[in-house]
Amino acid sequence: MKILQQLKSRWGITSNWQVLVILIVFACTGFTALYARRFVFNLIGIIDTDPFWLKAVVWLVTILPLYNIFLLIYGALFGQFDFFWAFFKKMMSRMVPGKSGSGG
Repeated sequence: MKILQQLKSRWGITSNWQVLVILIVFACTGFTALYARRFVFNLIGIIDTDPFWLKAVVWLVTILPLYNIFLLIYGALFGQFDFFWAFFKKMMSRMVPGKSGSGG
């Protein structure tokens, strides 16, 4: 149960139920991104024998943004949009130079 307390503290939440819902959202998002990757790679024509660098670039340009969209969609569907919107802004502030993460 110590890990639940750590997650609640780190995420600024109080309920074990909310931790469970947030973990479910992350799981659903990951599975959806996995299927989206297959779909996008097939659509573009990327195959197993293509170089890793090409697959990595396509993944970064297509799947990473889709992952963030899926995260917000699932977060809204599971009633945790505010948490995931704050999570998204914090993540973007770390990924994009010059972004403060405090906007809108």
